Amino acid sequence: MRFDDHFLEELKTRLRPSEVIGKSVKLRKNGREWVGLSPFSKEKTPSFYVNDEKRFFHDFSSGKHGDIISFLQETERLSFNEAVEKLAAEAGMALPVDTPQAKAAEMKRRSLTDWMDLAQKWFVARLQDKTPAAQNARDYLERRGLSKEDIVTFGLGYAPRDRTALKDALIQRGAKVSELVECGLLIEVENGSAPYDRFRDRLMFPIEDQRGIVVSFGGRALNPDDKAKYLNGPETTLFHKGQMLFGLPKALKLLGAQENHAELVVVEGYMDVIACQRAYVAAVAPLGTALTEEQIDILWRRHPEPTLCFDGDKAGQRAASRALDRALPKLKPGRSFKVCLITGGKDPDDVLREKGALALREALKETRPFVEVLFSREAEAEPLDTPERKAGFKKRLRALAAQIEDKDLAEAYRQDLLERYDALIAPQRQAGFQGKAPFVPNGASAAPRKPWQPGQKREIYIPPAMEETRRAAVNLSAALDPTAASLAQGLVDNPDWMLDQVEGLEAYGFGDEALNPLAKALIALSFQHEGLDRSALSRHLQKQGLGALLSEIQKAALKSGAPFLSPDISSADAHARWLQAFNAVSRLTALDRALNSAREQVGTEFFSRLKLERDALRKSLRSGQIWQDGDESPT
Repeated sequence: MRFDDHFLEELKTRLRPSEVIGKSVKLRKNGREWVGLSPFSKEKTPSFYVNDEKRFFHDFSSGKHGDIISFLQETERLSFNEAVEKLAAEAGMALPVDTPQAKAAEMKRRSLTDWMDLAQKWFVARLQDKTPAAQNARDYLERRGLSKEDIVTFGLGYAPRDRTALKDALIQRGAKVSELVECGLLIEVENGSAPYDRFRDRLMFPIEDQRGIVVSFGGRALNPDDKAKYLNGPETTLFHKGQMLFGLPKALKLLGAQENHAELVVVEGYMDVIACQRAYVAAVAPLGTALTEEQIDILWRRHPEPTLCFDGDKAGQRAASRALDRALPKLKPGRSFKVCLITGGKDPDDVLREKGALALREALKETRPFVEVLFSREAEAEPLDTPERKAGFKKRLRALAAQIEDKDLAEAYRQDLLERYDALIAPQRQAGFQGKAPFVPNGASAAPRKPWQPGQKREIYIPPAMEETRRAAVNLSAALDPTAASLAQGLVDNPDWMLDQVEGLEAYGFGDEALNPLAKALIALSFQHEGLDRSALSRHLQKQGLGALLSEIQKAALKSGAPFLSPDISSADAHARWLQAFNAVSRLTALDRALNSAREQVGTEFFSRLKLERDALRKSLRSGQIWQDGDESPT
């Protein structure tokens, strides 16, 4: 049997190499890769690596290299066809039928993807036209905070108002009208009129499959009178919207470039996906439908617990509720979802434009467990003020747990939901962690508490050791100087800024001793590695145990008001403003040291002059006046 390229690519994208290979080789996570002992030779030191992002394995001890198909061929002595058939069964894919008709269908598919690729390039070119309509589209993108680089990165384009502009352009290049209709680019009219362009006067978003091939488009209306604000292409030979996720190829690259705890976030729309990815958050969106079972499977193949992030308005809550219902039966041990509801009716794009990338990343960390959101939804469905309503509430909880196909997990959910019910309904019981009875250490006692009500903030019992760790993290975040934290965040986000500042960083740090470990790590990395980008730098810092500090730096930096952290500032201006602040903090540190070493000169003109300069500079930094002055020190 011959397997076409499309089938093989689909097979490889459905299965993680680490999961396939991990069934026979014990692997452990090592940065972006998995490492274990070679299955091909005897060794005591691991030299066998698996990379999920690049979808290959490499064995340094034997020199063997390949994908999941060749791995099965090598380790299980299977033929190519046997290996593919075994993997297809594991992925739940039907084997293709090797017939002349199948070959013709594959040839047609390739032809259609060629026209889609050409249409994408044509839309991109039209966005740069010198027409008022194209300028209007560019103005819209500018108002949404997208730079020219962002427009190129995400392949955005513009569909002109002319009913046949795209049709005429592609026919001139050899396309047939029937092919363009089959692609979904043209609308075929039943009354016999000539087909015309589906997308007109719309901002165009390319929709890619898991391989990064354009298979359809989404169009955002620029005319406020258009009935459909967003319009997706129809179901075609290439495009099955219930089986695809917008933004998936770029999200997978972001996941692969980050450490073990990177998140995969599901949002509602195109601009939300782009906003998250601009903030280095791996995000995808369903294509105009509620989350489907196929999309849930795609998400779980890439992440064990993706985050569902929906707008805080009523529409967003309805979308979250539909996603909960669709995912509930499919939950399994190690396969679930977290839920993030951004407050204030905001969506990720709003947060990025108003508060910047740091604020968006922090907002997406505020998640709730699947079971808690499920319980809260049912608790708030109606007043629980009569025995009948309470009994109905309890019955709904049991019914929800029973929907879970995994029997062990269904029983665990039933117990959890009923414990939450007891804590909510029974006044004599204590409302503990997430509505459960709290854990109380032996010999301790807990004072009676009032029953929890929906919308009320729950009290949480935290064991002493955990509480001490939590307070240490909170104290670190509160103690960090915001300006110093903003300088550190600026370097972490823009490693190239450090090229000419290593000596200054070594001499003065960031102006806060708590950040000295980061300063030392950055200096060492600057000598060990040339040309580190943001993702690579983050990986190195995480490996050195600085992940917690980086998280607290983000929180403290949000308080600084530093303009170089704004998403709307140009790279050159951001660098100049960062350098201004870095020089000011370095000067302040130097003045502090000079004053400490000149204590015997207290009262002299020299000491007084240094102190006046130090105090004025400190005031300027703490008040934020430095951001308005544009000078390195106050005058």
